[in-house]
Amino acid sequence: MTELSPFETKLTQEDRKALWKAVTALETQSFISRITEISGEPITKLLRSLPGPVTHGINGAVQIALRRALEAALYKLDSGFPEPGRLGYKVLSGVTGGVSGFFGLATLAVELPITTTMMLRSIANIARQQGEDLALRGPQLACLEVFALGAGDRGKGPTAETSYFAIRTFLARTVSKATEALAERGIARTSAPVIVELISAIGSRFGIVVSEKIAAGAIPVVGAIGGATVNLAFMEHFQKLAHAHFAIRRLERLHGQAEVFRLYEAYAPLVRAKAEKRTAAAS
Repeated sequence: MTELSPFETKLTQEDRKALWKAVTALETQSFISRITEISGEPITKLLRSLPGPVTHGINGAVQIALRRALEAALYKLDSGFPEPGRLGYKVLSGVTGGVSGFFGLATLAVELPITTTMMLRSIANIARQQGEDLALRGPQLACLEVFALGAGDRGKGPTAETSYFAIRTFLARTVSKATEALAERGIARTSAPVIVELISAIGSRFGIVVSEKIAAGAIPVVGAIGGATVNLAFMEHFQKLAHAHFAIRRLERLHGQAEVFRLYEAYAPLVRAKAEKRTAAAS
């Protein structure tokens, strides 16, 4: 039997283009690089110098934000109320970021849950556009998975894998357990062990991007305007990840996960090489 060429596929040309675009978003477009473009300054040194109490405060705010987002995912994503759309959510995110930028880190515990919940609503809209049924627990939790996808290559330990499918594999057991528990018990408190485990797994990666966001806010840009700009980039980053994530899930429903994974793995090195060549040419 002749071995299948990596690029031979039953996907249509339109579906192949959608997958290529998703691979590009998931494998090469990091939040930290976007902020560097906006500010003109690297923030990696600021990240390394964040004091312990600030890091602890970020971790606490991330846990609260994800619990609020989970509650919204379980009970409010399929409410049927009109949504403001991607642009509307960006505007709202910019407003909350402006307030945060003006008052500083002290507002993080208030601002981050609001921003995260708004991002979740925007992610849910994108999921619907890609054919997800948000009355089901699986797609609801798939919306939360997006928060784990944006950490770039700065993760540590078992969450350091940056490949999209590696992250999904890392989360799969916890998401599956949470889905089963919610199906069996109906409404579950966010303090239930399986839910705490899910929030911790997602938070270990989402917290990295939040740290980048806080460090970006420390760059001497213009006060509240800087905070608004950072929050807009924050929202846009996760919207792009959501579009890629749910485009891949749509393709998996059409063609099977194995076929999409095979083609993704063929595209990924080409996408990374193209991005590296573009970066080298720009420097």
